[in-house]
Amino acid sequence: MIDFIHQHDIAYGPPPLLPNNSNYTKVRKTIYDKLKLAQSMLPDGLKFCLYEGYRDLELQQKIFKERYDKLLNEHPHLTHEEIFIESTKFVSPIINLDGSINIPPHSTGAAIDVYLVDQTGNVVDMGIHLDDTYEDLNGTYCKTHSHAISAEAKEYRNIMGNVLRAVGFVNYPTEYWHWSYGDRYWAYQTHQPVAIYGSV
Repeated sequence: MIDFIHQHDIAYGPPPLLPNNSNYTKVRKTIYDKLKLAQSMLPDGLKFCLYEGYRDLELQQKIFKERYDKLLNEHPHLTHEEIFIESTKFVSPIINLDGSINIPPHSTGAAIDVYLVDQTGNVVDMGIHLDDTYEDLNGTYCKTHSHAISAEAKEYRNIMGNVLRAVGFVNYPTEYWHWSYGDRYWAYQTHQPVAIYGSV
């Protein structure tokens, strides 16, 4: 694992709006190297900023429950299964609906949440900032190819996506900021027989 606090090539922001996530600056070395390569391909004046990397299973479960409870409060007429499925569109559970064990991407150290900043470190228009995404219950602004965002935000998302895909990352399409390499979702999307990384 590489801890972003020990390097100066890629920016990282303050801790996400999550309780006790002191490990958010850590990722697999392969992920760091790929992100660094992708950053070198960005147009002049743009850099990546890491929002979150590694997340332990206890915190993952807490976030999933918070999302589930919020959706239940907003949509009390939905069944447990419907709310669970809706919750998984935003947060990966640690136990699947059928009771089987899941391996959330962030717990592998192979998933990153990133956005773009300018040369002075100011966030560019990405459509919605990650701190505000928990309020976007329907995913209107969070989807990578959202039609509700400005033309400028669409362009920045395209720029970011093009360089990350070029180095092998895959995107989770309901979250423009979420990219991974080597986890189970990556294996599924790239038709690999197995993932490279399990939970840390």
